[in-house]
Amino acid sequence: MSKIEDADLPNSTKARIEKNRQRAIILRNSRLVAHPYAKGETISVDTTTIKIGATKYIDTGGGFLREEIDDQNIPQKVAVEDDPPILEEDRPFCIKCNRPFGVSWLFDKFKYKCCDECRNAEDHALITRTEAINTYLLKPVDFDKREPPLLFITKKNPHNVRWGDMKLYLKVQVHERALEVWGSEDAMEEERRNREEKKVVSKAKKYKKELKALRMNMRSSLYDQTTASTHTHNFGEESYNEEDDTYTKKCDSCPYVETYEKM
Repeated sequence: MSKIEDADLPNSTKARIEKNRQRAIILRNSRLVAHPYAKGETISVDTTTIKIGATKYIDTGGGFLREEIDDQNIPQKVAVEDDPPILEEDRPFCIKCNRPFGVSWLFDKFKYKCCDECRNAEDHALITRTEAINTYLLKPVDFDKREPPLLFITKKNPHNVRWGDMKLYLKVQVHERALEVWGSEDAMEEERRNREEKKVVSKAKKYKKELKALRMNMRSSLYDQTTASTHTHNFGEESYNEEDDTYTKKCDSCPYVETYEKM
């Protein structure tokens, strides 16, 4: 507004303009209160921007300040180039087709040199750790301590998700490790037969022991029922029956023969 126009205004209007100007100055100064976490001096940059320390804030007019982002300080994204392709002479050769390959699931997971085209479910099946131990007569140290340790992948247990993850090994690698431990297929089969025979003998002994205990309990019960008899047996020397693993003794005064076993 020019001075001439200002001079033509009535005094009441001039007073209202001055009052509004003073109110705007007070409001502007009130917005320059230092941020409670600011470490630097608060400086007004313009009507909507203030600077606290080294950071600029924009007055949104909604009761809070928004930090001003300097595009020059934003790190620019750097284009990442893909890894260079493996040279033909550096590629591993597939043990099946004897051709070099660049991508293989078996090689990535188990370092097993077989391309995806030659991979099949029968030759490259996966086996759990427990099954591998029982099938190939191995010990945990044969998986983890013997060099090189066998690689594995983990998978959720299908029987119960709360159980621990299963460790799955490549069956062909487990078989190779078993040959390292036992030396040959024949030695491994012989050990398997020996273990099976020991299991059969152990089960037979357990059954025989339980049967003997049952017989003794039955004979003890029958003996208790005959204790009321007035006749008292007078037994002679006992004799051992090796075939039945039993002992017998005869009464000298009657035909009664007692057969029993000893634990």
